[in-house]
Amino acid sequence: MEYFVYIVYSKALDRYYVGHSQDLDDRMNRHNSGRSKYTKIARDWEVKNTERFSARSEAIGRERDIKRKKSRKYIENLVGKDVG
Repeated sequence: MEYFVYIVYSKALDRYYVGHSQDLDDRMNRHNSGRSKYTKIARDWEVKNTERFSARSEAIGRERDIKRKKSRKYIENLVGKDVG
């Protein structure tokens, strides 16, 4: 099984969200249909970066590493600052 850590961006909110999932297409559908608790405020989320992992524990660890930094600059470096 593959797991993904992903970074999505909402232009309407000018905000990033970092998460992990096994099924990225389904997860994006949930983000953009308002069925995700933390992202339901916007419906224009776009995937800006993904990383693949073979174990869920690795994906969760990487997601936590990114979130612990609490840095928009760090996230923008990961996505290549191609926003807008």
